[in-house]
Amino acid sequence: MATATGIHHRTYRAELRLRHTKAEWFRLALVIVLLLVVPYALNTYWLGIANSILIAVVGAVGLNILVGFTGQISLGQGGFLAVGAYTSAILSTRLGLPVPLAIIVAILVTAAIGALFGLPALRLKGLYLAIATLASQEIIMFVVRRWGFLTEDKGYIEVPRLPFIERETFELQWYWILLPITFVAVLMARNVFRTSLGRSFMAVRDQDIAAEAIGVNITRAKVTAFALSSGFVGLSGALSAYYTETVTWERFTLDVSVLYLAMIIVGGLGSIAGSVYGAIFMMLLPALLTELGEKAGDSIPFITDQLPAIKNAIFGLAIIAFLLIEPRGLDRIWTRIKDYVRFWPFRY
Repeated sequence: MATATGIHHRTYRAELRLRHTKAEWFRLALVIVLLLVVPYALNTYWLGIANSILIAVVGAVGLNILVGFTGQISLGQGGFLAVGAYTSAILSTRLGLPVPLAIIVAILVTAAIGALFGLPALRLKGLYLAIATLASQEIIMFVVRRWGFLTEDKGYIEVPRLPFIERETFELQWYWILLPITFVAVLMARNVFRTSLGRSFMAVRDQDIAAEAIGVNITRAKVTAFALSSGFVGLSGALSAYYTETVTWERFTLDVSVLYLAMIIVGGLGSIAGSVYGAIFMMLLPALLTELGEKAGDSIPFITDQLPAIKNAIFGLAIIAFLLIEPRGLDRIWTRIKDYVRFWPFRY
């Protein structure tokens, strides 16, 4: 029940609803309508950006499950993306598995490897765990770069275009493929935290000793969090392999891990919606800066030459700004805007 002081629940069934007020249902309907209309309003370039955002959302949600909800820092996101991409590409191109089956197997393989690399989390915390996950990133990168078996000594894997994808409508068709997959992935992630497993993740994040004292299996929670997070990331990697039609190690470096970490920091740690906001912001920012740089380059020539450095500087400044001004990210800013509108003209 929504009141002036907030949303209050009288039953457990009411608490478990995904939407609690008519305003929330209205916003959801508005977002769905926008997602259905937007591909017809964008040109091919911006539709490609939208597809990249949808893929990034899946990976950002996975990372937030681990970092934001479970409190386990990870710098191995790029490596787990590579596992998903290489596994699905090899299974579909060499073994002839159907694409959906190859993606499912890639998710399971990535989850298993994530659980394996998550074992150090049982003994490590904070910066020590970050270094351990960084090691997992470097180990996976070493394997995909040095094992010629994976790429048949070519350095990359060519993934055939899906048979029903046409060249003229490539981006539009992929949008309609990625949109429902991303929607289901986000919905599944949100539902996880309505279960006892998801609540055990948050208990470990808040205070693992207290969580263990009330009966939470710390080992199970941490390893499961790594596996679940890696599964989402593996799905993102597999989707990127079929979308780009090429798998190469340059797309899964440490820079990618930092980018995904920035997404959940800017969007909001411990928030599924924040993962979506952060992915949109961090994927749109370089594209918008490129557009502005090209326009400004006509009158200020040196900007074109320095555009990559300028983009990196603004990227870093954006992260610092969010950490200083609103550490809880875009999700918190959106919440404050909603509260302001709801309580206006009062300030409380």
